[in-house]
Amino acid sequence: MVDENVPRETNEVDDSVEFSTSEAANVYLRFKSIFGDPNARRVRGRKRIAPVAGSSVPFGIGRDPRGLGDTINSLTLQLGWNSPLAQSELLATWAELAGEETANHSTPAGIDDGVLTVRCESTAWATQLRLMRNVIMEHIANRYPDAGIQSIRFQGPNAPSWKKGPRSIPGRGPRDTYG
Repeated sequence: MVDENVPRETNEVDDSVEFSTSEAANVYLRFKSIFGDPNARRVRGRKRIAPVAGSSVPFGIGRDPRGLGDTINSLTLQLGWNSPLAQSELLATWAELAGEETANHSTPAGIDDGVLTVRCESTAWATQLRLMRNVIMEHIANRYPDAGIQSIRFQGPNAPSWKKGPRSIPGRGPRDTYG
């Protein structure tokens, strides 16, 4: 006779109690179900990947080696370095661009917002180069189109200031005595 009020001992697992496994074990079991058991070896090895049209041909189009210059040009274009590199090259090759005699008496000081600033040895050289501005701009546009140079500013030498003290008045100035 079995009394119904007395609890029975059973080997059944209560559904309300869940067996908790670690997250790492869950991840392992998930990967194992997706990718298969890593301990099981395949008889034939790995599957071959289906060839993509044109890429698996040994001498196909696009498989030729590229030169270093082409690779660097594509890299500078991709990164947007063309304008700064062209400006740096313009400043470095000023002697070839302006001529040897002109370069002996002038040096490029820098480029700001598309304006090339050239410092001249004297005011006479600055005046002569201002007269040659169109020719120099044409050379720059032909050789360095990516530099973005829109105009050139020629500066003479720095003259000392004669305006000293609180009671200085505007006058005729030093004129062209320093250059």
